Amino acid sequence: MALAKPPVQDNAYAAALALLDRVPLIDGHNDLPYVIRKDRNAKGDVATYGLDKVHTEGDTDIPRMQAGKMAAQFFAAYVPPSHPKPAGFALAQIALMRGILKRHADVFRPGLSAADVEAAKAEGRIALFMTIENGSAVDGELDALDAYYDLGVRLMTLCHNDTTDWCDSATDAPRHNGLTAFGKDVLRRMNKLGMVIDLAHVAPKVMHDALDVSSAPLVWSHSNAFTLCDHPRNVPDDVLDRVAGNGGIVMATFVPDFISQASRDWHRPAKDQYGKTPDGMDSAKAEAEITAKSGPRPKATLPEYCDHVDYLAKRIGHDHVGIGSDFFGWVNPDGLEDTTTFPSVIAELIRRGWSEENLTKLAGGNMLRVLRAVEKAAG
Repeated sequence: MALAKPPVQDNAYAAALALLDRVPLIDGHNDLPYVIRKDRNAKGDVATYGLDKVHTEGDTDIPRMQAGKMAAQFFAAYVPPSHPKPAGFALAQIALMRGILKRHADVFRPGLSAADVEAAKAEGRIALFMTIENGSAVDGELDALDAYYDLGVRLMTLCHNDTTDWCDSATDAPRHNGLTAFGKDVLRRMNKLGMVIDLAHVAPKVMHDALDVSSAPLVWSHSNAFTLCDHPRNVPDDVLDRVAGNGGIVMATFVPDFISQASRDWHRPAKDQYGKTPDGMDSAKAEAEITAKSGPRPKATLPEYCDHVDYLAKRIGHDHVGIGSDFFGWVNPDGLEDTTTFPSVIAELIRRGWSEENLTKLAGGNMLRVLRAVEKAAG
């Protein structure tokens, strides 16, 4: 993977840098812990990976996070849906993130509350929020949530690409018509603890169930607008129309197939009806065959990404939109190649006429409001 191209150096970009010097930038989702775990050399060892160096084959490291003006990063303890010991794997990923905090205490501070984002901004550090991506990590025990919270976890994505024992996934066949009774209890326990409920990856019926059950604002940490790109992972309009009433936030993501309808359509022969690679299919071989037949994969772009941000802001209001990159070391859109490119998002929206007030909300203000509301609802 190449480094990001030099941004357009104009008045809008200069204004974006100046804005992010003043206000906190929060990214709602990044899979770097899994990248470190799967790295052929590091194999989960933070010191070996070397976060203080630029990794040209990836998209996230300390120099580029700092260049991107970040004040807070939600890092995911991603749990593969097929993993036989989900709780153990989640704990290993939490340990890895705690290792990042320990080794790079000069750069990161623990992210446990909204106040930590503001403190990190004042200190010139980055608040590292630990999350779990895939509620299978609960392993059928509600009390596990209490333990995860005590370890520092402040957000959990209810499922990943597969339907679990209690939650239907957007990218798998439904089994429960939404959330089971246990799934609703998971949400109530998360509300009580003050842990953010994340609806990225869940089926629309789960989104509606969560909107009915939760006493605190909800988050879609890395999802886009289904109307602009019909990937099952994106949020449909009937759900979007309920977000403002809940006080929640949709954090628009950089994943190409969630941004670009052309990219989504190109990939269809290699995906099932739920947008996943079918079991047994060689994805690399399938994509090579598509390329031979249809030409190279269309690239998603920064302007297309901002189309989603614009759409969400107009549909649900500027108070309910954020940024959730989902950087994961793979192919990213033109103009959004790595963590240095966050100012480019702000600059593009400045060119589109966004006010400083609304840009401040998008960059981090809305997520700060959600964090405070989740903290206040706990107890």
